[in-house]
Amino acid sequence: MLFRSSRPETIIKVDLSQSAYDNDMIHNRWHPDIPMVAMVKPGDEFIVECVDWTGGQIKNNDSATDVRDVDLTQVHFLSGPIGVVGAEPGDLLVVDFLDVGAFPHSQWGFNGFFSKKNGGGFLTDHFPQAQKSIWDIHGMFTKSRHVPGVSFAGLIHPGLIGCLPSKPLLDTWNKREQD
Repeated sequence: MLFRSSRPETIIKVDLSQSAYDNDMIHNRWHPDIPMVAMVKPGDEFIVECVDWTGGQIKNNDSATDVRDVDLTQVHFLSGPIGVVGAEPGDLLVVDFLDVGAFPHSQWGFNGFFSKKNGGGFLTDHFPQAQKSIWDIHGMFTKSRHVPGVSFAGLIHPGLIGCLPSKPLLDTWNKREQD
């Protein structure tokens, strides 16, 4: 049995009451010009706090206007980048996720349908107006005031995870896409 004397350090912090745009430890793309915001050593355990993919634009309320009006010009907010001491381009990195969860003071998630007004989605013909449901997390189960009588094991996923490309690789990708 492993006993730890202290909680791992939180190397990236977010404040859900503030805009994700104001946090210099959050970005929205993998690009070699984005500087590392933290460095870790192989074997380190650490905590990374994150915002949802919209940067907190969706609120825990009963109105779908936030889904209807969500700004899709900058989405998929990412915490980081985090550098690994001694890692070189081309190295294989193994990252073990020891825990993934919501903030204790923000135990909820959402799903929604975009409206035709902001581009819609694959179900726009069936659901042309913005809709959302809030799902409150109770341990491993979730339930929604917007979908009464439904409860399910709502496992949280870590979202998007990736590595920054090197400048030569990015140049190759950009040339391929421009062609």
